[in-house]
Amino acid sequence: MPNQNAVMQEIIDSSSQDLVRRKYLKDLSLYTNRDTIIYASSYLTMGNQNPYLQQIIPNDIRMFMAVLEGLKGESLDIILHSPGGTWEAAEQIVCYLRKKYNHIRVIVPMNAMSAATMLSCAADEIIIAKHGALGPIDPQINFIGGTLPAQTIIDDINLAKEEIAKNPGTAVLWLDKIRNYPSYNYCVAAIKASKDRVQEWLKDYMKLDENIAQHAAEWLGDQTIHGSHGRPIGYDKLKNLNLKVKLLEDDQKLQDKVLSVFHALIATFEMTNCIKIVENHNGNGRYI
Repeated sequence: MPNQNAVMQEIIDSSSQDLVRRKYLKDLSLYTNRDTIIYASSYLTMGNQNPYLQQIIPNDIRMFMAVLEGLKGESLDIILHSPGGTWEAAEQIVCYLRKKYNHIRVIVPMNAMSAATMLSCAADEIIIAKHGALGPIDPQINFIGGTLPAQTIIDDINLAKEEIAKNPGTAVLWLDKIRNYPSYNYCVAAIKASKDRVQEWLKDYMKLDENIAQHAAEWLGDQTIHGSHGRPIGYDKLKNLNLKVKLLEDDQKLQDKVLSVFHALIATFEMTNCIKIVENHNGNGRYI
């Protein structure tokens, strides 16, 4: 397997990161005999400063539709590298993919967080590197004042009610803090939707027992357990949840081919202004 420096040198010698990346992606598909795509963003790469476009967003479904058009396989591998995004956008992508493919594997060479974790839970199987991670699925809510976990907003509103009831004079202070918060019911619904979707997908696609699927979804979505929305959840914890997960390193040839794609992918982000790539093994892609 060429290491990251070797892949970078190959790109320099060929004067095209696209040709090198597509070569390795095609090689991976030939090895697995499966349709294979990249779905990745530059969120861990210095120099690209558009956090919204780096996320899973509603427009991404159009990129998937364009890239998967004409592919005739019954099974799909997705090399996934994403900070997450909205659960609604992830759900639309899942619905599309599951209608098109009988078997889906999500391959995580490094990180698939938040809504990308949700997307991973809609696979038949997750293949993750030893250093790779999924993340908690507790929804993060954007509002005029910034972004907060839905549970934090709920907790703040509950605390405000308690303190105002005890001391009405604190109402002005609380109003200044929470005036731009989204509604309490919206936050409750967002948390429930994230957990419900993951439970449903784990049961329907990973074929987990309903109680096991429910426990996994609740655990992944419990902010009080994880503390941070960015906390990494690696192979051992995923295995303890009884998810169908394998280590990438268990298949040395697969690891070599996946990491070659990933090195070329990261080089693309580092050497260009590209923010997001959805690309198939035939070289057909959409780029932001």
